[in-house]
Amino acid sequence: MTAHKDRYLEGKVCIVTGSTSGIGKETARALAHQGGKLILVGRNPDKTAATVEEFKREADNPDIEYLLADLSSQNEIRRLAEAFKNRHNRLDVLVNNAGAFFLWRQESVDGIEMTFALNHLGYFLLTNFLLDTIVASAPARIINVSSGSHLRAILDFDELQGRRGFGGMNAYGQSKLANVLFTYELARRLEGTGITVNALHPGFVATNIGSNIGWFMRIIRPLMNVRALSVEEGAETVIYLATSPEVEGITGKYYFRCKPAPSSAYSYDEEVAKQLWAVSEEMTGLS
Repeated sequence: MTAHKDRYLEGKVCIVTGSTSGIGKETARALAHQGGKLILVGRNPDKTAATVEEFKREADNPDIEYLLADLSSQNEIRRLAEAFKNRHNRLDVLVNNAGAFFLWRQESVDGIEMTFALNHLGYFLLTNFLLDTIVASAPARIINVSSGSHLRAILDFDELQGRRGFGGMNAYGQSKLANVLFTYELARRLEGTGITVNALHPGFVATNIGSNIGWFMRIIRPLMNVRALSVEEGAETVIYLATSPEVEGITGKYYFRCKPAPSSAYSYDEEVAKQLWAVSEEMTGLS
């Protein structure tokens, strides 16, 4: 089962982050064809504006716009949420997709290790800033793009920022595990509100993730892409969770290939999820 083919989104408002390339772009492209108002979130103004115009022409949908933000920056996330709320009073579908892989350790403008700042705290903070609008729009859906790389990860709360010894794959796995833990904890907190929260593994997809690490990715990408899914295939589960009536009311699940799948045993630990929530509040000043 892939995406629902009807105009499910008519009368609804949707946000897709990381929507100018890869899985995010293919997700946004599909949602553009299903009616409703679509907001693309990107960093590059020219690229984001061009993507909006592309989708307007292709889908014959004038209700597509964009907001700009670097989602590793907490101030920019706040500005993004405020700008959205100034324009819209409802949000029916939020797709948290923007993310990156970093081979070497670097820090965000807030002094937080970049993988954790963008891949987890970006989801956490944007969702929380928009949550009152989402709840007021119920029934509504929150979809968090995670990865199968979470399966081998655990959270070392004393070393979330990789200061003692940074490994890119370890940091990425931790951030994707955080996506799953955040999904489950948010689903528990929103029980009974009509808001569903689900995570997914898109599969091993031929996207441009990792393009920021230069020569290393240029060398290994041709080898990786031999076995990779297309971006269209990778986006199928995201689109399914955003639009299919089959998942109406289903929450707190992890999906792969449009079906519920088990996440790691560690990801079901509610105490770890609560600790991650508290740490995330502290790191973002949300509390």
